[in-house]
Amino acid sequence: MANILPTAKRHCWQPILIFSFLTFFVFIQDNCWPHNDKYGGTLVLATTSDPKSFNDIIAKETSTTTVTGLIFEGLTRTNAFTLKVEPHLAERWEVTNDGREWIFYLRRDVVWNDGQPFSADDVVFTFNDLIYNNKIPSSARDIFTLEGEIFKVEKIDDYTVRFTLPIKFAPFLRGMGQAILPKHKLEQSVNEGKFNFTWGIDTDPKEIVGTGPFKLVAYKPGERLVFEKNPLYWRHSDAGDRLPYLSKIIYRIVQSHDAEILKFLEGELDYVSLMRGNEYPLLKPLESKRNFKIYDVGANFGSQFLCFNQNTGINPANNTPYVDQVKSSWFTDIHFRQAVAHAIDKEKMIEILKNGLGYPQNGPMSPSAGFFYNPDVKKYTYDIDRARAILKQAGYQDRDGDGIIEDKGGHKVSFNLYTNSNNPDRIQIAAIIRHDLRQLGMEVNFLPLEFNTLVSKLNATFDWDAIILGLTGGIEPHFGKNVWHSLGQLHMWHPRQAQPATDWEARLDQIFDQGVKELDENKRKELYDEWQMIASEKLPFIYTILGSNIFAIRDKFGNLKPTSYGGAFHNLEEIYIQKGVIASSPNK
Repeated sequence: MANILPTAKRHCWQPILIFSFLTFFVFIQDNCWPHNDKYGGTLVLATTSDPKSFNDIIAKETSTTTVTGLIFEGLTRTNAFTLKVEPHLAERWEVTNDGREWIFYLRRDVVWNDGQPFSADDVVFTFNDLIYNNKIPSSARDIFTLEGEIFKVEKIDDYTVRFTLPIKFAPFLRGMGQAILPKHKLEQSVNEGKFNFTWGIDTDPKEIVGTGPFKLVAYKPGERLVFEKNPLYWRHSDAGDRLPYLSKIIYRIVQSHDAEILKFLEGELDYVSLMRGNEYPLLKPLESKRNFKIYDVGANFGSQFLCFNQNTGINPANNTPYVDQVKSSWFTDIHFRQAVAHAIDKEKMIEILKNGLGYPQNGPMSPSAGFFYNPDVKKYTYDIDRARAILKQAGYQDRDGDGIIEDKGGHKVSFNLYTNSNNPDRIQIAAIIRHDLRQLGMEVNFLPLEFNTLVSKLNATFDWDAIILGLTGGIEPHFGKNVWHSLGQLHMWHPRQAQPATDWEARLDQIFDQGVKELDENKRKELYDEWQMIASEKLPFIYTILGSNIFAIRDKFGNLKPTSYGGAFHNLEEIYIQKGVIASSPNK
């Protein structure tokens, strides 16, 4: 599913960490682990946002999934090189000829990190009691609901689960990468109606139990998250070594990406994503002196866009519209959005933000997505005169000569623009857009906010005018259903609609309902090409630019195999610190 990105990064794990005052040494060998020079050491990363929760089921933002991705696993996973689906917690599966009944045979060597056995009960619980629980706001429910019907998920025996689908579901196996959560730890909270408040950021880390390669052992808000390897992890290397090799991962919560760059150059961090182009020429000459290597693995998957609030709903708390009705008339006007699209100077953004190392984005998929990417979507060239002409024809003019245009009713076009304050790329994008729209006579009040506050406005209070944000991307269009279907939890311009508000949103619903059950890949591509075309024509999101997926990593790590899809650490459990290389020394 798509998640909200707090930064422009699109890696399986994001950067973080190191602490002040007392220094200690990290030894390569763990006494309790098999004797092997690959074992031990710490990976030090950074993030610019605290997690909002440790609850993967209700997570809608990567500040949370960055954490939960280390702890939880699914029945399958996608190979970062071939992009094919592979077994994971399930060792194999069978499917009937009609594609509707799937039987998964679970691994018998998996246990939760508290020692309890992993079983079919956990899989059934995750789907029936969590994802399909209407009292739990899970975005996964959007993806695993087909034409209004859910999967039938049932236990055959302790290590066998049957999924019966209402219709054919083309991306089913890829969808089984859905994180599985422990029944024995969470069933009581569900029965008591407390699950939505379970595993919040105030939870004792020992209570958060997963099957993944690492476990959370400490969290200090605003400072750090600390993970230790799961000594009960089930995976082994090809040579038979029990994984993971690393002993610890520390995420340091830093105030800004600038601080992250500085700490990387000072040797306190092991990884940094080069979000801005001017960082590349700064760091490239220092590779050999500072013992790191820069990788460029292609266009990012994640998107950056401007979105206007088209929510026409009524706030039940005060019986007033979520969006002022005058502003709503602008935001729902396709001519207004088209004019804005023509006023955004993407080439300037690439030059200023990326030092030329970027790509203009015109639709919801990245060219790195491969097969389903549609290169023929509608493109909006930067043309201020054309934008002015569109606005004038639609009735937006500066009638009183004060430099601000008014609508047909004489209301000045003035609105608030939000983005997250810890993302320098988006702040610069906002500054460029604000300048460009000022040329059209629009008054834009820019208000950066803390990321989790921004997310709350987006999916809880709906109290916003315009927003610059990003979403994770991927190779399977259907996993964006929670964004593109009118009922979706992240259909952010007008979420959770009882009925599609427009004909084109109704068509998007049809496309996602049809595409999911079409097993012919070429026919699926026709449908998803149409989705991308509609998105580019109707502009619920006005896309900006894609950055190159460029990052710098200390050259002390072995088994590092970066890819465009998986990022730097898709094989994190297999990465080790090379013999003879001194590990980072975090401060307590």
